[in-house]
Amino acid sequence: MTTKNFYPAKKISTFYPPQRTLMGPGPSDTHPRVLSAMARPTLGHLDPVFTDMMEELKSLLRYAFQTSNLLTFPVSGPGSVGMEMCFVNMVNPGDKVIVCRNGVFGGRMIENVQRCGGTAVVVEDKWGAPVDPQKVEDALKQNPDAKIVAFVHAETSTGALSDAKTLCEIAHRHNCLTIVDTVTSLGGSPLKVDEWKIDAIYSGSQKCLSCPPGLSPISFSERVVDLVKNRKTKVQSWFMDLNLLLGYWGTTRTYHHTAPTNALYALHESLVMLYEEGLEHSWARHQRNHIALKAGLEILGMKYLVEEKSRLPQLNSVHVPEGIDEKEVRRRLIADYDLEIGAGLGDFAGKIWRFGLMGYSSRIENVMLCLGALETVFSDMGVKIEYGAAESAAHYAYAANPLPVESKSSAKVAA
Repeated sequence: MTTKNFYPAKKISTFYPPQRTLMGPGPSDTHPRVLSAMARPTLGHLDPVFTDMMEELKSLLRYAFQTSNLLTFPVSGPGSVGMEMCFVNMVNPGDKVIVCRNGVFGGRMIENVQRCGGTAVVVEDKWGAPVDPQKVEDALKQNPDAKIVAFVHAETSTGALSDAKTLCEIAHRHNCLTIVDTVTSLGGSPLKVDEWKIDAIYSGSQKCLSCPPGLSPISFSERVVDLVKNRKTKVQSWFMDLNLLLGYWGTTRTYHHTAPTNALYALHESLVMLYEEGLEHSWARHQRNHIALKAGLEILGMKYLVEEKSRLPQLNSVHVPEGIDEKEVRRRLIADYDLEIGAGLGDFAGKIWRFGLMGYSSRIENVMLCLGALETVFSDMGVKIEYGAAESAAHYAYAANPLPVESKSSAKVAA
């Protein structure tokens, strides 16, 4: 038998992906500056120049998270790894954890608690609604032995934003630590780790940071560090054991694993861009594009799933208009416009669309492309359309909601 026996069934050559406009729930479009950063020479992960860059990366992440936590760094892996790192380090066998579920990703938190040998006390809220603080308060009163409260700040499956500050205040009144999922909110919505006293937080590189997937920014308070250092049982995961990672992301640079150097260049560049733009400006840009997209979608007959006060600007979930083939619309957008939007998950499969306006995808030209494409596709399906009305509504919304004057000099960074 020769090596030819294992040839692929067909000839395979270099892969060239099509140029898409990504307006789904993630990943978002990657900024050209970030793509360029990834193409720079690969360094060894213990190279002194690379370790200097790591220190800058940690500093930039502290700015993005608005925290002074020393243990702030990116995990090698997607947001799901960041989530698991929080739970495997903080949940001991037998621990009781209050977990808030108002969508898909709260459900994943429950499974993490169970896999760690803990007991999940589930606080349920309707999909599309934010976490109800009173329900959390009640659950904590009924379970005074609970150790942790875990919730999703920005639920990607529905576009609902919960009140992280209030939820953390409630948890701390009952002597609980907090684990907060900010995969979709970091960089796109106000997020203040120190002010809100969040204990453990994780996010992802592929949403509002305009970076490819594969890294999970995390941050831990000193309370969490003390908890992990004083564990009575070993962390069940070797790779995600904070006690071991402290040596690599600390000051001694003890070898732990081969870090994805070029991916870290990319995250560094994306965070430099966020720093140049300014957090407040980034939040305002996402909100402004949301208002414009909303104006156009409503002209086209779409109604939002989430009430206005709890809507994520970067993740717009709308009901599919009656009589529309939602799969065919998404197929046409990809085939004719190279435009991706997201479908519904779980009970909302086939019932909603999710329009992402994250990071580099949160641009005026993307909003206009999306609305114009929807007009044409709807018209082809027999829907009575007033051509240009959705775009006109969006233009009016832009004119009525200018970006803050003091930040306009930096708007060109991400516009």
